[in-house]
Amino acid sequence: MIRALFPATFDPIHNGHIDIALRATKLFDEIVVAVYELPQKNLMLSTDTRVALVKETFKDEKKIIVTTYSGLTVDYCRQIEAQVIVRGLRVFSDFEYEFRMALANRQLAPDLETVSLITSKEHSFLSSTTVREVASLGGDVGSMVPPHVKQALADRIAEMAANGEPKYPANQLRD
Repeated sequence: MIRALFPATFDPIHNGHIDIALRATKLFDEIVVAVYELPQKNLMLSTDTRVALVKETFKDEKKIIVTTYSGLTVDYCRQIEAQVIVRGLRVFSDFEYEFRMALANRQLAPDLETVSLITSKEHSFLSSTTVREVASLGGDVGSMVPPHVKQALADRIAEMAANGEPKYPANQLRD
């Protein structure tokens, strides 16, 4: 059995993520969609919310398991006995980042493979940052995320407004 890890912050999960995960189910026996708990960036959604949204998204997918992790991705792969890391590529600038990350992971764990899937063209513009920005500015993200994610974003934006938090938390890293 080949188990693949698809790690990301999923803040929030969007149709591009979903596309990559579902396509990965055609290549591997099991996909562990792992929500990174402690990224070095500002998050809009809590870990619990992100996990709940990802679980709801894949609730009917038998080959997908949703978990959380922190620390090095390669260490988590060893922990769950994953042989492959799945990543998505949207645009050319993603390639350089993912290439460097794959080389670093290979240095740390030569037994792990990284498989990068090219996003479907209809999702090539999507990033979690784009989704958060559009939603926080009142735009309709219904074509970018599932309905339950759209609602969660609206709820969080309303909560942020009620608490006097800034409309859009800045990110230091790519999604």
